[in-house]
Amino acid sequence: MSGRRAATLATIADAVVAAAGGDGPLRVGVDGVDGSGKTHFADELAAVLAQRDLAVARASIDGFHRPAAARYRRGRTSPEGFYHDSYDLDALRGLLLDPLAPGGDRQVVRAIHDVDAERPVPHVVEDLSGVRVVVVDGIFLHRPELRDSWDFTVFLDVDFAVSVARMAGRDGGDPSRDSPSNRRYVEGQRLYLAGCDPRRRATVVVDNDDLADAHLVPATARDAPLDGDG
Repeated sequence: MSGRRAATLATIADAVVAAAGGDGPLRVGVDGVDGSGKTHFADELAAVLAQRDLAVARASIDGFHRPAAARYRRGRTSPEGFYHDSYDLDALRGLLLDPLAPGGDRQVVRAIHDVDAERPVPHVVEDLSGVRVVVVDGIFLHRPELRDSWDFTVFLDVDFAVSVARMAGRDGGDPSRDSPSNRRYVEGQRLYLAGCDPRRRATVVVDNDDLADAHLVPATARDAPLDGDG
């Protein structure tokens, strides 16, 4: 890990540690468009926090996909369908985030659907009473349905030209953000960026275009238009 990326993660970890003294686990969301690097960043942040003697758990919104019939009910190329129908947000809140809130019972479920196998998974209830921080990665984490479920959020700010190319390298497909095959995802995420303004709502924003040079975006720069195109 490069020096600047490590320093950025250390700074965020300092802020999380400072906020982790209240009742119950701190719910930390790592948000960003597909291909922004959320999973790796969340893994790295969790590792840095664990090095500071905090008990940390990981989760992802990807454990709460809806079944394919629900996800594609508006059509397989629909941006609106991608934004509105991809995830069961009620289940995410009810089974994972709300039990971790102050007064919650700390009994959580981290996944309800295996999107790769396209089948539901048994609800495995886990006791997170001993955990101090739960780091959750995923797209759309600043939607209105979820905003009051986070104690601390990170938004990874990445241009679509970069994020779509990363997705192509990871999953295959066309690396161009303008490809018709990417319309569902790019335009669906533009709906989110325009409607929810995660860069202004996040606790911290990280420019993650260059993974080695990941750095905090100053508060004064967070008011620029946010559409994933720089």
